[in-house]
Amino acid sequence: MTIPPPSATPPSATPPPAAPPSRSAPRPPAAPRAGTRPAPWVRTRLRAAPLGTLLAAALAFVAVLFAAALPRAQDRGADQALRSFLTDSGSARTGLRATAPAPGSGQSAEALDRTLKSLLARTGNTFHIDTGRVVHGTRTVKRQPLLNPELSRPHGIPPRMSLLYIQQARDHVQLVEGHWPGDTPRSAGAAGVTGAAAYEPPLQVAMSQQAARTIGARVGSVLRSAPLVDGTPSVEVVGLYSVPDETEDFWVDLDCLPRACKTFAGDSYLWEADALIGAGDLERMDLWGHDAEDFWRLPVDVGRLRADRFDATKKEIASYVAGPTAARLAFETRREGLRTTSWLPELFEQAHERRQAAAPLALIGPAGVGGVAFVVLCLAGALATDRRDTELRLLRARGGSRSAIVGRLLREGAVTVLPAAAAATALAVLLLPTPRLAPAVLSAAAVALLALLTFPVRAAVLLTPPRPAGRWRRPVAELLVLAATAAAVLEVRRRGVAPAGSDPDPLLVASPLLLALCGALLLARVQPVVTGWFARLAGRRSGLVGFLGLARAARGTGARGAGRSGPSVLPMVAVLLAITTGGFGATVLQSVESNRLGVARLTVGGDASISAFGKGNLPDGLAKAAGELPGVRTSVPLWVDHDSSLVGTVRRSSQVNLIVVDPAAYAELSRVLDCGRFDPALLATGGGESADAPVPALFTSGVARLGGSGTFTVQPGNGGEVRVRGAAVIDCTPAVPAADAATIVLPAGRATALIGGSDRPNRWIGLGPVDGDRLRALVRSALPAESATPSAPGSATPSEPGSATPVAGRAPAAGAQPDDEVYPVRTSADAVAALGADPLQRSAERLFWASVAGAAGFALLAVLLTLMRTVPERAAPLARLRTMGLRRRQGVALILAETLPQTLAAALGGALVAAAAVALLGPAMDLSTLVGASVPTGVRLTAAPVLTQALGLAALVAAAVLVEAATSGRRQITTELRAGDQR
Repeated sequence: MTIPPPSATPPSATPPPAAPPSRSAPRPPAAPRAGTRPAPWVRTRLRAAPLGTLLAAALAFVAVLFAAALPRAQDRGADQALRSFLTDSGSARTGLRATAPAPGSGQSAEALDRTLKSLLARTGNTFHIDTGRVVHGTRTVKRQPLLNPELSRPHGIPPRMSLLYIQQARDHVQLVEGHWPGDTPRSAGAAGVTGAAAYEPPLQVAMSQQAARTIGARVGSVLRSAPLVDGTPSVEVVGLYSVPDETEDFWVDLDCLPRACKTFAGDSYLWEADALIGAGDLERMDLWGHDAEDFWRLPVDVGRLRADRFDATKKEIASYVAGPTAARLAFETRREGLRTTSWLPELFEQAHERRQAAAPLALIGPAGVGGVAFVVLCLAGALATDRRDTELRLLRARGGSRSAIVGRLLREGAVTVLPAAAAATALAVLLLPTPRLAPAVLSAAAVALLALLTFPVRAAVLLTPPRPAGRWRRPVAELLVLAATAAAVLEVRRRGVAPAGSDPDPLLVASPLLLALCGALLLARVQPVVTGWFARLAGRRSGLVGFLGLARAARGTGARGAGRSGPSVLPMVAVLLAITTGGFGATVLQSVESNRLGVARLTVGGDASISAFGKGNLPDGLAKAAGELPGVRTSVPLWVDHDSSLVGTVRRSSQVNLIVVDPAAYAELSRVLDCGRFDPALLATGGGESADAPVPALFTSGVARLGGSGTFTVQPGNGGEVRVRGAAVIDCTPAVPAADAATIVLPAGRATALIGGSDRPNRWIGLGPVDGDRLRALVRSALPAESATPSAPGSATPSEPGSATPVAGRAPAAGAQPDDEVYPVRTSADAVAALGADPLQRSAERLFWASVAGAAGFALLAVLLTLMRTVPERAAPLARLRTMGLRRRQGVALILAETLPQTLAAALGGALVAAAAVALLGPAMDLSTLVGASVPTGVRLTAAPVLTQALGLAALVAAAVLVEAATSGRRQITTELRAGDQR
C-alpha cells in the first residue's frame, strides 16, 4: 500500500478557496465555443467607419447619377430638336406621297384601300405613319375649262375644274345644301339626256359653297367642258359643302377644294375650282380629262421619330422612295407606275448638319464634368488609401497576400458602390424617360467600375515593392499630354471642332480639357515654388500665421517625412478643369448672345422700329411720341423709298433704295449697330451753296459697283429728281442692311425740300431698352378712332387694290387691315427671342449649364475631401500653437493660408487657360446654328464670362473652406487639447 506524502491533500479533504486573480495577470483566452465563426471582414470594416462608408456611397451615387443622366438628357434634347425642326418644316414636307396612274378598268375604292394597306405594311420599323391623317384617292391631272355661259368669266377666260375622289373628305367638311354624290355606279341614260352624250349620265359632284358662289354654280347646275372625244361626260352639282377649318393638314395640296383659286395668265386671271365625286363614278372619272392619277398621302408621325435611329430612318425612307422597298411595293400592288416622293431625305440632311453644328457645345460640358468627376474619384481612392495605409501594411506584414487584400477591398467596395450605382441609374431612368437605355447603363457601369476600382488599384500599387525612382517618367508623361494637346489644337484650327459632313471627333471635343490638363501640369510645378517664395517673404515679417500657412501649402499637407503628398495636386487639377471648361463654354454662349443681338438689331434696324405699310407715311406726331418713350436713347425718323432710280451710271439707270434722314442721329445708329460708320460732317450742307448744287450723299458698296463717277441724278419713285454727289462709300447701312443692296443716304434739309413727301417719315427706328407692348399701345393710340375700332363681321365691303394702304398719314379704312399690319412694330428683344426659340439651341445650353454646375460641385467636393483628410494632421500643430497663445481667429486664418493658395492658383490658372482655349479654338467654331442665323465663324474673347466662372468657383471654395475651418477644425483642436497627441 502506497502512503501519500505528507504534503499531499487527502481525497476527502475540502479544497482550499482559490486565490483571487491578480489584476496585473493576463486572463487566459476563453476557449471558442463550438459552431462560432469569426466576424465577416466586410461587415466589420464597414461598421468600423460608418461615416466613410456613407460618404463613399454618396460619392458613387452622385457620380453614377450624372453619368446615367447626361446621355438620356442628350437623347431627349436631340429627339425634341429633331421633332421640332420637322414640325416647323410643315406637314407637306414631312410625309410620303405615293402616286400611280389610275387603272384603265377595275378602278374602285376597294382597290385604293388594298394599295394603301400594302403601303402601310412596309412602315413601322424606324418610322411610323399617322394613320389618322392619311389621305388617299384619285384625281384628274389636268383641269378642264367649263363652257357654261352663265359662269363667271373674268377677262373672258372660262373657269377650270378638276375632279377628285378622296375617301376621307366627308370627315373634314359639312354638307350645307343638296346631297353627297352616290357611291353606287349608275347605268347609262339615267340623267335623261339625249344625243351624243346619252350613253352616260353626268358625273355627280359636290363643290365648296364658296367656290360655287365664286364661279356662279349652284345645286342642279350641269357643267360641261370642251369635248376631248365623243361622249365626254358633263358634271352635275348635287351638293354644296362648307369647310369648318381650312388650316387643317388635310387641305395641304388641295387648295382649290375649300375655295376657288385665282390663277394669273399674263395680265389676266381666271378661276379654278375643284369638285368631289363619289365612289360610284370612279370607273368613269378618267373620261373627264382622259388622265387620272391615284394618290396616297402618308404623313409620317414626327412625334415618334428618334435621333438615335437617325441613320436607320434615313436608309429606310430612302429605300421606300427609290430602292428595294419601292421595287417590292410596285410588285406587290401590281402597279408598275407606282412612285413615291418625299422631302424627308433633304430635311434629314439639314437636321443632321444642324445637330453637328450644335454638338461641340453639347459635348464640351459633359466632357468637362466627366473629367472633373474622374479626378474626384481618383482623389477619393488616393485619400482612402492614405487614410488606411497603416492598416494595409499591417495586413501585408502579417502574411496577407496582395491579391487577398485587394479582393477584400473589392468586396468592401462592392457592398458600398454597387447599391448606390443601381439606385442612381434607376433614378436617372425614372426622371429622364427616353426609349434608349443602353448608353445610360453603359455610362453608369463605367463610372461605377471606376468608383469601385480606384481604392483597390491604389492599394495594390501601395503594396507593390518599391522600384527605383525614375525621374524620366513624369516628364515623358507630361510631354505626351503636351503633344496630344498640340495635335488636337492644330486639327481644330484646320478642320474645326465638328468637321463638315462628319460627327464631332472626340479628340477635338476634348481639346479644351487637354489644354486644361496642360495648364494643371504646369501649375502643379509652378505653384509650390511660387508659394515657397511667398512663404519666405512672409517669414521676414513679424506675423507667424502667414509664414506657417504658406510654408505648409508649399510643402504639402499630409506628407510623411520631407516629401509632399501625392493627392494634394488633384484638387487643383479638378478646380482648373472646371473653370476652364466652364469659362470656355460660357464665352461661346456669350458670343452666341452677342451675335443674336447683332443679327436682331440689323433685322429690325435698331432696338425698335415702326414702319408704314406700302408707300404710306406714319401718322403725324407718332415718330416724335415714340422718341419720348422711356428707354429710348436715340430716335431716328427717316423716309425710305425702295423704287428710286439712279441715272448717270455705266448702266444708265439702276433701281436703288433712297433714304432721307438726319445725319447726326443716323451716324449714331450706324455706330451702335457697327453697320457703315461715317462722320455726319460728310453730309453737312453749307448755307452758301446754290439751289442747284448737288446734295452730298452716302453710297453703299452696291451703288459703287454700278459704276460711274462724278454727279448722279436720283429719281424718287413718287416723282421729281435730285442731283447728288458721293461723299463716302459705306459697306452697310442700318435701314437696308442687305449686303448687295444699292442704297443712297441723303441728309434731311436740302433733300427734304427737293423730294416731295420726304418731310413725313414712313419709318422710325429707336435705340435703347424699349418696351414693345408700350410701343404698340402708342401706335394704336395714334390711329384715328375708325381705324382702331374693328368693323362688324360681314360689314366690310370689297375695296379697290391698294385702298388699304394709308396715304399722306391717313389711316386705313375700318376692317381693311389690322393695326400691326398697317404700322408693324418690331423690337430686337422679340427678334432675339425668336432666334433663340430653337429647341436644339435650348437643349444644348441647358445641358451645358447643368454640366458646369456638376463640374463646380465635383471640384468643390475635391477640395473638401482633401481638407477633411488633412484635419487630423493640422489638429496637432494647431493644438500646440493654441497652448502657446494662438487665438481662434488666428487658427482659422492659418487654415485659410494653408488651403487657399492652391484654390487661388487654380482659379487664376483656369481663367488664363480658358482665355487661351478661346484664343486657340474659338476662330474654328461656327456659331450659326446656335445663333439661329448665318454669322461669321469665330468666338470673340470677352473677360466677363471667364472671370465669372473663375471668381465664382473660387469664392464658393473659399466659403466652404472657411465654414469647414470654423467648425470641424475647432472640434479637432479641442479633442487634441483634451487627449494629447495619440499618433
